[in-house]
Amino acid sequence: MRHQFTLEYWRDGDWYVGRLVEIPGVFSQGSTLEELDENIQDAYEMIVTQDRPPAPPSAERRPVELEV
Repeated sequence: MRHQFTLEYWRDGDWYVGRLVEIPGVFSQGSTLEELDENIQDAYEMIVTQDRPPAPPSAERRPVELEV
């Protein structure tokens, strides 16, 4: 499945550096915009599909409100 995101990018010396606006923490870089596109895909997959250790059976969940 494909989903459209907003890639915010800028030049830093010889590199294009970018991040996905909708997914905090997804950053990457590339020497061309095409390479940045490929690398941001890899970064997205690493963040979204990372294996997380399971919580213990006694773990509970509750809503929490944070100041943002």
